[in-house]
Amino acid sequence: MRITVCELGDRPVDIAQDWARLVEHVQTTGSEFVLLPEMPFHDWFARTRPAIPEVWHEAVNAHDRWLGRLEELAPAVVGGTRPVNREGRRHNEGFIWDADGGYLAVHHKYYLPDEEGYWEASWYQRGNGDFKVFPAGAAIAGYLICTDLWFLERARDYGRQGAHLLLVPRATPTVTTDKWLAGGRTAAVVSGAWSLSSNRRCAEGPGGGMGGTGWIVDPDGKVLGVTSEAEPFLTREVGLTAAENARTTYPRYVAE
Repeated sequence: MRITVCELGDRPVDIAQDWARLVEHVQTTGSEFVLLPEMPFHDWFARTRPAIPEVWHEAVNAHDRWLGRLEELAPAVVGGTRPVNREGRRHNEGFIWDADGGYLAVHHKYYLPDEEGYWEASWYQRGNGDFKVFPAGAAIAGYLICTDLWFLERARDYGRQGAHLLLVPRATPTVTTDKWLAGGRTAAVVSGAWSLSSNRRCAEGPGGGMGGTGWIVDPDGKVLGVTSEAEPFLTREVGLTAAENARTTYPRYVAE
């Protein structure tokens, strides 16, 4: 399965420019699955608190508009997250999109930070705690949206559910890049799944802004590649049987 991860700027002009380049890259490489960063189609509103209803509304509408353009990435399946209102609650919603089935909500971010520059629990509510696998094209996948990554029991459980892919869309600061990559590698090892991440990129905010560095990591924790500002898109061929085989080996087979 040919997979693309990326880093995208979060200013409107950057989003438009990076999107055009991403579409060209995906079409040229023949990617079958594309992972977008966390809530990529609006600037990072959780930099400040308290939550501003008008800004939340703008972010929801911006994602509504951009989701209509996912077809430009077809026939690839697309994963990402977006702000959304569900049953009177605000959520960060993980979704899967494809040309045949359209938009499908599959996960709501559960672990929410609330600190300088990342006041997420002040802006929206956590999900119901379901961490269930779902189809993503030819693969079975599970979401670990940003902070969800650090609760490694979730990654291990996804492996037991048969996940081939762990999807880790992020909005993480530059100064913590090495730590996040270490977490992504560890999640791959404990689950026996491919760890995939895309991140936002911007110069403003705590920790020197957000540092990009999407990754593709194999089920034994080997880094196949990372993105950078110079090379913001990364595509690799991912063997789904490698994940199936990895689940039978150490440490995945060890009983709880």
